[in-house]
Amino acid sequence: MRENLRLFEALSDSEVIARILDGDHPLYELIMRRYNRRLFRLAYGILTDDSLAQDAVQEAYVSAFQHLHQFHGPDGFATWLMRIASRIAFRIARKESGLHAVSLPIDAVSLTADETIEPEMTAMNDEMVRMLEKAVDSLPRDFRLVLMLREFEGLSTDETAKALDLNPATVKTRLHRAKSILRSKYKYRLEEISALAYPFAGARCDAIVYRVFLLLKQSINLP
Repeated sequence: MRENLRLFEALSDSEVIARILDGDHPLYELIMRRYNRRLFRLAYGILTDDSLAQDAVQEAYVSAFQHLHQFHGPDGFATWLMRIASRIAFRIARKESGLHAVSLPIDAVSLTADETIEPEMTAMNDEMVRMLEKAVDSLPRDFRLVLMLREFEGLSTDETAKALDLNPATVKTRLHRAKSILRSKYKYRLEEISALAYPFAGARCDAIVYRVFLLLKQSINLP
């Protein structure tokens, strides 16, 4: 793994990819660190399982590296990567459940919350983050997935639509319904705490990078 990543942080995705395809394989670490949290949140939105989501992210990175020459830039790499991750996550979901990955009907949602939380509360703590995560986990998958990308990752409507292969109008509708469900049960603003939920940094981020390089070395004899 490359130790001087900071020297390359200003490079665009396309510039980084060009260097990787030219043989600078360790620079793939920069791609992973750029998108680890986004891919994890995407995969978790589909699987609602931390370990399975990490597995999906790792597999997505390996697959993306193996097919990197198929990416036709200069733009849209993040979308391309997210589509790979979502396909893998849905495949894992089907394997785990033995069912096709479909959303639950809205009336099947079961949310639990402490209704005494005051709207004025601004000092967010770990318990409140866990409560939000539990509520989001309980959303129908279609709503949860859009919420993850729009509210938690800050993607635009168009970016989310492209990543999930949806009509922008559908993204807007699903986001509105997801937020309506949460606000009907929780008395604090989602925007105040979403940045704290589903974290993926530090040792967890390092572990993904390490395991992906290990898998690449085993599968394609990466030096």
